[in-house]
Amino acid sequence: MAQLRQDYDKFAASGAEIVVVGPDTQNVFAHHWEKEHYPFIGLPDPDVRVLNLYGQEVKLLKLGRLPAQMLIDKQGIIRFAHYGDSMQDIPPNDALLDVIRAL
Repeated sequence: MAQLRQDYDKFAASGAEIVVVGPDTQNVFAHHWEKEHYPFIGLPDPDVRVLNLYGQEVKLLKLGRLPAQMLIDKQGIIRFAHYGDSMQDIPPNDALLDVIRAL
């Protein structure tokens, strides 16, 4: 999420909104957002309904949920999806911004 924070202004300037969904409770999210000063939306999903809906994978040997990044347009259509194989497998911001510009 720190990576997204670094280029938040570029995402906002492109008309995109960043929403981070995680399996934690509202209190955990609120504490983490306050501590890290994230400028984007955090959506707690303790029942993992949203995470399961979008197919975020769980791998117990890799310590839980793997990263998933999606670009969803204003009509709700997924225009880009990346499901990471590890916690380090996250596309660079420039790749996401290129997709946004192409929309």
